[in-house]
Amino acid sequence: MADDDKKLNVKIPDSEMAGRYANLLRITHTREEFVLDFINAVPPQPVVTARVVVSPAHAKRIAQALSQNIARYEGAFGPVADLPEPPPGGVH
Repeated sequence: MADDDKKLNVKIPDSEMAGRYANLLRITHTREEFVLDFINAVPPQPVVTARVVVSPAHAKRIAQALSQNIARYEGAFGPVADLPEPPPGGVH
């Protein structure tokens, strides 16, 4: 965690404390933004539980932060098993 992150005092509203469950992520983009749809894919129909829209630069920082945190997680708990790639044209 960067020093700036440690100083950031973030308020999480009570309505957000439980979080949102997602077992699927759909990512789309335009020239101006990335759209991350977090999806709970259960029958009878998958439902978007949260949508996050970010700039391309912020999307890149998110990807780097995820990569760093996965490396830390694996250092503490062991490797995360790789799953097979989704079929072509599927969502990731």
